[in-house]
Amino acid sequence: MTNDARNQGAARESVIARVARILASFDRQNAALPLSVLAERADLPVPTAYRLVTELARHGLLERDEDKRIRVGMRLWELSTRGNDRLTIRNIALPYLENLFESLGQLTTLGVLDGGTVLYLERLTPAGTDVERAHIGQRHPIHAASTGMVLLAFSPRAFQEEYLNRPLPKYTVDTVTDPNILRRQLALIRRQRYAVTPGIGMPDWTGMAVPILGYDKTIVAALSVVYPRGKENAAAAIPALQAAGFAISMSLSPRAPDPTKSEADRSRGFR
Repeated sequence: MTNDARNQGAARESVIARVARILASFDRQNAALPLSVLAERADLPVPTAYRLVTELARHGLLERDEDKRIRVGMRLWELSTRGNDRLTIRNIALPYLENLFESLGQLTTLGVLDGGTVLYLERLTPAGTDVERAHIGQRHPIHAASTGMVLLAFSPRAFQEEYLNRPLPKYTVDTVTDPNILRRQLALIRRQRYAVTPGIGMPDWTGMAVPILGYDKTIVAALSVVYPRGKENAAAAIPALQAAGFAISMSLSPRAPDPTKSEADRSRGFR
């Protein structure tokens, strides 16, 4: 885009929209960017990018390193951890993920549905494992991951149908894109309460996942382990996953009512 077009576009946009584009310009391969590159990736004129970056840095949301490159600031991370239910789930689940990781020795993840994709909240990785998917904060297509298939299987039927009626890209030869086949697979996952999905997102890896349910029995997250394909140990993994998933679900349950409080007090929130 030319500078004139960028200037005209910037003039029509809200400040929040421009800031959102700046923040979205960073990723795992581009954690620190020169101003000119950041402006290009955010599709903003360099003077506009400079002004916004300066203001964001003043509030700690962005930082400049010694080479003048720009990166996400710690203040942004700090704010993102406050009052976020998804991160509460991550904090509750982490000890169980660590036990599962120690027990099985395989890549272990925690994921949730967000914006029509899987969003990974946690990942524990054994030394020497080279899996470029399922990093913390990374997104993945729902139908191309064991985590996504479990999340979809236990989601409301209306969301399932809305998702299955979209065009579904094929990522490997084993990615299933036929809605009717996917419906049968989702029904099986609901019956057995776990998924085993060889090669649907990465051809050389098999994911196994189980649901984590909230106190109202709705799906809130999914727990998974990933094995090199051909080296799966479902007999060990599935019971361990189910035990961890059940423990996390129980930990998410609200506190039992205090018997010394009246029902009227509890309804008014006096706990």
